[in-house]
Amino acid sequence: MTQPPRFTTLGCRLNAYETEAMKELSQQAGLENAVVINTCAVTAEAVRKARQEIRRLRRENPEARLIVTGCAAQTEPETFTAMPEVDAVIGNTEKMQPETWERMAADFIGETEAVMVDDIMSVTETAGHLIDGFGTRSRAYVQVQNGCDHRCTFCIIPYGRGNSRSVPAGVVVDQIKRLVDRGYNEVVLTGVDLTSWGADLPAQPRLGDLVMRILKLVPDLPRLRISSIDSIEADDNLMQAIATEPRLMPHLHLSLQHGDDLILKRMKRRHLRDDAIRFCQEARRLRPDMTFGADIIAGFPTETEAHFENSLKLVIDCDLTWLHVFPYSKREGTPAARIPQQVNGKAIKERAARLRAAGDAQVTRHLAAQQGRTHHVLMESPRMGRTEQFTEVAFDSDRGEGCIVTATVTGSRKGQLVAA
Repeated sequence: MTQPPRFTTLGCRLNAYETEAMKELSQQAGLENAVVINTCAVTAEAVRKARQEIRRLRRENPEARLIVTGCAAQTEPETFTAMPEVDAVIGNTEKMQPETWERMAADFIGETEAVMVDDIMSVTETAGHLIDGFGTRSRAYVQVQNGCDHRCTFCIIPYGRGNSRSVPAGVVVDQIKRLVDRGYNEVVLTGVDLTSWGADLPAQPRLGDLVMRILKLVPDLPRLRISSIDSIEADDNLMQAIATEPRLMPHLHLSLQHGDDLILKRMKRRHLRDDAIRFCQEARRLRPDMTFGADIIAGFPTETEAHFENSLKLVIDCDLTWLHVFPYSKREGTPAARIPQQVNGKAIKERAARLRAAGDAQVTRHLAAQQGRTHHVLMESPRMGRTEQFTEVAFDSDRGEGCIVTATVTGSRKGQLVAA
């Protein structure tokens, strides 16, 4: 009995987006009786989890052909070709090409390993396989950029994703128009290094230009969100959109990584502590209801207690609400892994816990500040939606999934607002 391919996704939202694209490509090619795992390479722990998941999938699917793709497959294909559970390894470029899946379907190489991983740094195309409507019934994600031209010392991702490539604005606008026609009330722009969008396009437009163009040319789009950005690369038009466009949601997730200037320099980041603080102050001046999330790494090599205290203070100085805390994990192949002064694992764990506690306190403070306020809530399920600032709101009765409802906050519980 034949079955359609089954997919497992590890890692980021972009991986999840690309999994949906691979589902379409593999089904169009007629691939059957296969299991595909889309891996992450952001840390050594992510690769370990990928190997563990492959073994589990093989045990549960002994007769299926097992295909490994994603960032870990791109950065270390030899790791996965050496695994007896694996039948094929596909790179990040190849996984988005129809001919790859046609080959998988037509002439799968039985017991011989099929390895299709080319040099990701040679890729220059600006758009992969676009899909309409990945996400929920209420929110769609649109990939507008891939890859990264920067080389932060802790990060392996450029070697998995390649250099930055942008999807042309016209292609993005056309896709969003289709999504709005299908009833989506919110679109999220995603990418690996979103603020680098446009650098490889004619005239080198900036992310703010894309945002303004979307809002102008798709007037029926109720809500536009931006995923993670590098605040030091925010351009004038993006700041203007923050100030003047109510359909651009007042929530930004910032790639900050640390709060100490020396550690930021050793990370090879492009901003200093004061740059981050100034950006948050200016964005909130332009849009007083703006909220911020941020990525922060605890325990980067050479980090002292004093360095770490500057990250803790940054949570307050930038008034961050939604923290993504990453305990530093040594990643072979990155410059940071070669730094002699690695931080003790126990200290890393303890510092990460303190950062998370600071984040929890900020969430509690944010929830308390919303009491009595009225929000426009996009419903993700019959009884849960999100405010403009991406705060979860719980309802005691059903609302229409995918609708935007007006609600007044009456309280909070378990990290959510409660509204009538």
